[in-house]
Amino acid sequence: MKFKTYFSKEGGLKLGVVSCVDWSGAEDIYSCSGDHNLLKWAANSRESVQVATLPEDFHPTDLHLLVLKSSVGAKGGDSLLIASNDGRFVILNKSARLERSISAHSGAITAARWSPDGAGLLTAGEDGVVKIWSRTGMLRSTVIQNEGPIRCAKWSPNSSAIVYSQGSSMAIKPLAANSKVIKWKAHDGLVLCLAWANHTNLIASGGEDCRYKVWDSQGSNLYTSSPDEHPITSIDIRPEGDLLAVGGFNMLKLCHYTGWSHSTCRFPQTVGSLYTLSWSPDGTQIVAGCGNGALIFGHIVDRQVICRNLKATTVGRKTIVLQDIVTKTSDTLEFSDRVIKMTLGYGHLLVTTPNQLHIFNENYINTPVIVDGRTDVHILSLGVKNFVAVDSSSIWIYTYTGRLHLTPKFPGSSAQMANLTEKCISLGVDTLVVRDFADHTVIYVFDLLPGATRQDEASVIRSKTPVTQISVCRAGGTDSQYVVFIDIHRDLYVSNLRSGPDFPIFKIGTQVISVMWGSDSNILVGLHDACYTVWYCPGEACADPTLIGLTTLTYDSTEFGRNVSLESFEGCQIGLRSSGALFTVPVKIYCNLLHKFVQDGLWSQAVKVCRLGQTPVLWATLAAMATRKNQLSISEEAYSSALQIDKVHYLQHIKNLPASSAEQMAENSVLNGRHTEAEICLVHNKKIREAIAVCMRMHNWDRALELADKHQTDVEFVLEERRKYLKALNKDEMNPKFTAMAKIK
Repeated sequence: MKFKTYFSKEGGLKLGVVSCVDWSGAEDIYSCSGDHNLLKWAANSRESVQVATLPEDFHPTDLHLLVLKSSVGAKGGDSLLIASNDGRFVILNKSARLERSISAHSGAITAARWSPDGAGLLTAGEDGVVKIWSRTGMLRSTVIQNEGPIRCAKWSPNSSAIVYSQGSSMAIKPLAANSKVIKWKAHDGLVLCLAWANHTNLIASGGEDCRYKVWDSQGSNLYTSSPDEHPITSIDIRPEGDLLAVGGFNMLKLCHYTGWSHSTCRFPQTVGSLYTLSWSPDGTQIVAGCGNGALIFGHIVDRQVICRNLKATTVGRKTIVLQDIVTKTSDTLEFSDRVIKMTLGYGHLLVTTPNQLHIFNENYINTPVIVDGRTDVHILSLGVKNFVAVDSSSIWIYTYTGRLHLTPKFPGSSAQMANLTEKCISLGVDTLVVRDFADHTVIYVFDLLPGATRQDEASVIRSKTPVTQISVCRAGGTDSQYVVFIDIHRDLYVSNLRSGPDFPIFKIGTQVISVMWGSDSNILVGLHDACYTVWYCPGEACADPTLIGLTTLTYDSTEFGRNVSLESFEGCQIGLRSSGALFTVPVKIYCNLLHKFVQDGLWSQAVKVCRLGQTPVLWATLAAMATRKNQLSISEEAYSSALQIDKVHYLQHIKNLPASSAEQMAENSVLNGRHTEAEICLVHNKKIREAIAVCMRMHNWDRALELADKHQTDVEFVLEERRKYLKALNKDEMNPKFTAMAKIK
């Protein structure tokens, strides 16, 4: 992956230093330079038109456009903010007519930025002050007052904090009342540029020490580059948050968000330092202002997506080459407009252009299905039967024939679409899961089956802590669909999507950075700081900590280097990427076969696979899945081979109960961790004493007493068992319900 760059046709020189540039939509660019002219450039033709002339005493230092999110497909900016070196900033409208001119600082304004929500703006200056203004230019507050000059300042993605640089230090100032400033030494020299990613929440900085660095939102250093020949003068992060553009003297670099470099462009002619650069809103183009007065336009080429035997590569703005690695054949796909996004999987290639969505079948590559009217698509996710496309206003679910299947909506969904990321939406076999952007503890579940009630009204899973990533399984039957999610504490949880409306949640991992389901089976891989973990049966075994331990294997990943990321999980191969290199590691093929046999109901073949492999993880995986499917005889053999003797005795007890009786069904539910289901089954069949006994076995004493009191039976028995329990623990009764009931009795 690299930039293909072009220079502005005016060539520069007469323009002076281009101090600020920004995009208006995906086709137009505004720039200001030392000649006091505000120019509008066309990205395709690289030709400019003078929009306005600034006063002679107004020397621009920063420029930022506020683009209206409400106007879908809008080409122009709503308001243009320009700051100068005499402490003034001006606000212009779309027609470049002056709306406000305000004297804000006693020295030069070094940064002027609209907030991401468009409600206000900030200015930072050499006087060491950061101020927040309303959208109309009214002063709201002065958030920073320091002695040293402030060189850079940026908003956080949710407009709740500000990051700024002062000398060689950086600081994060939350805007909440009584919050503390996080400050740290960032570079050995002056910090020259900053960027804060919208979706990954990472901060990038460049300085006079000729290095660029990546930080998290708490100021911890994640990556430090090797020193370049010259200082890093500009930096910006792509809107999706996965790519980083770094500019220096005569140099433009394209980097991964974790820091390592995809490519470095050294220009043949001297253009000077790149003082400013900016990504286009769709993340495919870049513009940079140079010290010699020229503008550099660039777009990404050699983007690659690989799935099994297919590889798609962009070789130009409007050209993709699709290769079959096995047969060594290739097809060249030409488009009428530039390619924005592409994804590959399940035998299909999906490509988005500014106004169309193209669906290619690998067997009929010359006859694509074209969906018109899909603009601003920033998320494409493929499933077995459907795919999901997310634009700035809605979620669209299509079949691979181009038929619109569903447009799911939830409270406030229209306003959240622009902020939705790939980590917050996941498409499964027959389900779609979306995390709420307004409330990060809420997960919406949509059913994609025809006629399902959850198509119109989503079910809700509520987490106790905010969720950072969700992922729904890509294989399995309709009764074995699971979702996993990671919270802000990096704990991993799983829930069965068919267990609603309560959706019991089970914790199965800690310190997890990212997760991915296998494409062919419900095997899960999770990445940690220095290792990765494979859960061979996370859904069926989640209710039993012993089974989770037996079906989970952890492997060291330090040999791959630092900042390892998950790329793919196709078949039995996991793709890991570190510092640009792609590593492939296998999962146990016998476990993958086991999942396929169980899904097809081939239990005899599943047992043969376990007898052939003879490993504890195989037997434990079979035990968990057989127990969930009520295959008690197979479960007994599997538990016995996995040396789980207590489970064997319990299964024998269940098998000795009357067949298909309420007691047997309840005990089977208890074995699968469905305690509420067991209680309901017994109460419904008027087995009150047995239901009370189940509650006491699960130490749910309040529910046991509630059942006994409601049905006026065995209250004394519950109280006596409670006394024995507390006596064994050598504790006194502290539950007021039991204390009050004991007084009555």
